[in-house]
Amino acid sequence: MARKADEPLVLGIETSCDETGVGIVRGHTLLADAVASSVDEHARFGGVVPEVASRAHLEAMVPTIQRALKEAGVSAKDLDGIAVTAGPGLAGALLVGVSAAKAYAYALGKPLYGVNHLASHICVDQLEHGPLPEPTMALLVSGGHSSLLLAPDITSDVRPLGSTIDDAAGEAFDKVARVLNLGFPGGPVIDRYAREGNPDAIRFPRGLTGSRDPVYDFSFSGLKTAVARWIEAKRAAGEDVPVADVAASFQEAVVDVLTRKAVRACKDEGVDHLMIGGGVAANTRLRAMAQRRCEDAGITLRVPRPKLCTDNGAMVAALGAEMVARGRGASSWDLSADSSLPVTETHVPGEEHDHGHGEEHAHAHDHDHVHELSKKNLYES
Repeated sequence: MARKADEPLVLGIETSCDETGVGIVRGHTLLADAVASSVDEHARFGGVVPEVASRAHLEAMVPTIQRALKEAGVSAKDLDGIAVTAGPGLAGALLVGVSAAKAYAYALGKPLYGVNHLASHICVDQLEHGPLPEPTMALLVSGGHSSLLLAPDITSDVRPLGSTIDDAAGEAFDKVARVLNLGFPGGPVIDRYAREGNPDAIRFPRGLTGSRDPVYDFSFSGLKTAVARWIEAKRAAGEDVPVADVAASFQEAVVDVLTRKAVRACKDEGVDHLMIGGGVAANTRLRAMAQRRCEDAGITLRVPRPKLCTDNGAMVAALGAEMVARGRGASSWDLSADSSLPVTETHVPGEEHDHGHGEEHAHAHDHDHVHELSKKNLYES
């Protein structure tokens, strides 16, 4: 029996940083979410080393894809498309994923979709809470990004309202954790210590919250420096550093700014839904404060479960499935990685493949996108 047109079966590959993620989605249903992390290999360096990440992706790619197919209970030849993060991210790491996706798509005779990492973080919420409202306001917070985005159409129209001008929130968590000798990554460990601390113990600065500051932009570099100087002063005076209080007070400053600006953006744009994504969205205090402030403002909050907030292949597959369902153009075989791909480019279509919707789009795939030699499943014995 044929599946509904809006329920495409798509495999997604994510390699923008240190997670090798492979997800398989049918429509809005998650079938598999396989992840191989290299975080332990980076821990002794106190941060992600691009070359180490790239090599880890190379080693993990094929086993992770095989694990995802097995978990989903599907065959590669049954897929309707292959989606992959084309950017932004670490150039070398992205190239591993893009190369793998192109190889699988070519060999299987399937359409290829190079998609945007940030847009994928928004789209993954469909796997948790169903179709996204249009428009959706999204607050994306991770080690590399702190962004406020308005998404009237997740497949073709994502508008940046604000972003970080220096350290992203996740990066600030990592740096403060390093100063406190708590290890890497910093987000989970600071969240854990903060639960035992007093968030009002130390009044750390709230960046870019003055009347003349950019309304929706973020800055956490000054906060990070203030925390480091406070700790240095304590140590210089021979006093013990109250780690839990520092963690809680720092975290409170970050979360206060993030949620305050996100709720303001919703009010200013007349949007009654806020979606929060990215690795820092797993932070318990961020979730709690966002929920309270959204309820007070009459805004519906959507936050995926923590595993879907961090980088994963499921989010890429979710956006790829939406691309297929809406008839968006597939990418060309010359698709490459773009480490600075702007969020306004939700996907990277081929020059000749944006043919619209429905049957016309299907014929375009048959004749334009898939090379004649690749139509036969090269994996069939």
